[in-house]
Parts: sequence; C-alpha cells; structure tokens
Amino acid sequence: MRQIILDTETTGLDPNQGHRIIEVAAVEMVNRRLTGNHLHRYVNPDRDIDPGAMQVHGITPEFLQDKPRFADIAQEFVDFIRGAELIIHNAPFDVGFLNMELRLLEMAPLPTWCDGVTDTLAMAKALHPGQRNNLDALCKRYGVDNTARTLHGALLDCELLAAVYLALTRGQESLSIGLEVRGAQADRAAARTRPVPILLQATVDELAAHASVLEAIAKESKGACLWAEGQEAI
Repeated sequence: MRQIILDTETTGLDPNQGHRIIEVAAVEMVNRRLTGNHLHRYVNPDRDIDPGAMQVHGITPEFLQDKPRFADIAQEFVDFIRGAELIIHNAPFDVGFLNMELRLLEMAPLPTWCDGVTDTLAMAKALHPGQRNNLDALCKRYGVDNTARTLHGALLDCELLAAVYLALTRGQESLSIGLEVRGAQADRAAARTRPVPILLQATVDELAAHASVLEAIAKESKGACLWAEGQEAI
C-alpha cells in the first residue's frame, strides 16, 4: 500500500482570493514504512505574501524570487503522487489550493491523480472530540518530538504528520496483530495438550480368542453373525 503524506504552505488562506502555493512537500510511505523517497519544492507565486502567513511559515517573497513557478513542477508533482492515497492534515485546505493550481494550468484535479485523500484532522476530531487537534497538539498527545518545529514548514510537517498518522491508526494495527499472536499462541498450546493417539496391535492369543467368540456367536445365531461378516470384509 503506497501512501503520500502531503503538506503545502501558501501566501494566504483562500485560493479564491488569488492566494497561491509557495511550498509543497510529499513524503512516501509504503506498507506503513517511510521509504526516504520524497518531493520538496519551493514555488514562486508571482504575488505578495500576507504578513500573517509569513508569521506562520517565515517564507519571504525575496527567498522565492529565483524559485520555479508551479507550472514548472506540476508534472513532477502529479507523477510523484500518482496512484497513492494522500494523507493530509486539514485536507480541504491543501486540496483546495492544489486544485486551483492545477486548474490554472488546465490540468485534471487532484482526485484524478491519486487514490483518495485521508484527512488526519477529521480522524483526530473523531478520536478526541472537544480537544485541540492541530499538529502540535497531536505531537504532544502521541509523544512525537516536534521541538524542531519553530515555524511551519511543509517537509518537516509531513515528517511529523507521518509519525502522528501511524500513532492515530496503530490501535487497529495492534488489535489485529494481537489477535494473530493470541491465535498462534492458542494453536501452539492446543498442540502441546492434544492427546497423541496410540495404536495397539492385538496379540496372536487375543486374535484366536476373538475368532473363538465369533464362531460361538455364529453357531448360536445359525450363521447370522454380523461381526463375522464384517471380519471377512476387513
């Protein structure tokens, strides 16, 4: 199973107001193990960045001046996520921005390229209703070290989210593994306690005595001894 942990940083909060993606990161996980394969790109948005957004991620327009446009990385991006399930925290936000960028390039929307999207924020809210469920709060709750996260950054946040996602879903995995282990242990215990059949062979004297009894029964029943017929069949 191939999954991609994905995150973006943007110039603001609303793509419908012309805000753009300025950083995108995608980290690959196969069968619940990080492979080390990832995609990380900064993007020149060709517009200003809201001061509030800069306070969150610390990315400045000056830093992005020599970076590629989204059009330059779009094909690389969709090729990387192709066919994978996307794991995103607060997925509607990132999906909205990515769909907008793809639409500007007249490319197919995100669901065309991936195999579904899982929103870890929705998962966390279902598991921990009424509690804070942002990434920092989940890191603290699940013992994920986020001390390096002084600002939001797409690649670091992907790596933290991967650890949080594994923690969020580990309960089901542990239950499954536990059942398998207990089942295997029960099978081994049953094998140890199951009686081993012992095959006993009749002695010559016992066979002779048995034949004598059958002969007596046949004589009394005038030849209607069923055991004798069964003996001949054997």
